[in-house]
Amino acid sequence: MIIFPAIDIKEGSVVRLVQGKFDQVTKYSQDPIAIAQEWQSQGAKWIHVIDLDGAKEGQMKNTDAILKIVKSVKASIQVGGGIRTKEDIQKLLDGGVARVILGTKIVEDRTFLKDVLSIWKDKIAVSLDCSNGIVLQKGWTAATNIKAIDLVKELKNFGLSCLIYTDVAKDGMLSGPNFQALEELLNKTTIPVIASGGISCLEDIKKLKKLEKKGVVGAITGKALYEGKLDLKEALKAA
Repeated sequence: MIIFPAIDIKEGSVVRLVQGKFDQVTKYSQDPIAIAQEWQSQGAKWIHVIDLDGAKEGQMKNTDAILKIVKSVKASIQVGGGIRTKEDIQKLLDGGVARVILGTKIVEDRTFLKDVLSIWKDKIAVSLDCSNGIVLQKGWTAATNIKAIDLVKELKNFGLSCLIYTDVAKDGMLSGPNFQALEELLNKTTIPVIASGGISCLEDIKKLKKLEKKGVVGAITGKALYEGKLDLKEALKAA
């Protein structure tokens, strides 16, 4: 199981939101590169980077900062937030990004997903951001009428190889992941899943590790690291 320290970028700074709410922001650093280098120095092999401004506004806003992060570390970087076109994907991959995360765009346009998977295959992940089993979009600011389980069935048929599952109600709350919803999802799909949202301590990592045989291949953690509730080296060891 891979541990992904998260770097969420808003207006050039590293921040965390509570439940994806843009009016509940905590700023942790004005230097995303230094944060990425710190996580790498502690042993991270992958880093999860999100352009929050891009997610909210529908087009990438922090591309230059993200590509500078990629060049500054040897760790593999997966990137999401506001990616809506093939040109966006190509630019990120050309810049050294290892995996591109799509969300809102594929909710709105499944044909786009089929198309990009035919070109980039395992370099594409889909972020399934949910609240009460319903898919959210546009930086978690808009609900859809799509049930997560129904969308997952479609994604499997497309040949998707990486699914990031976030329970938005848990994100930034340090209250533990929604293990029940996660297990329900794992029972419905064979797509490898990266769990995100609510990780609060080492015990959560250990519980996720037990779900590895059911398909959990990774865990994204942000606030717990920034608040000192979780030690990255310990998390990596447990994983």
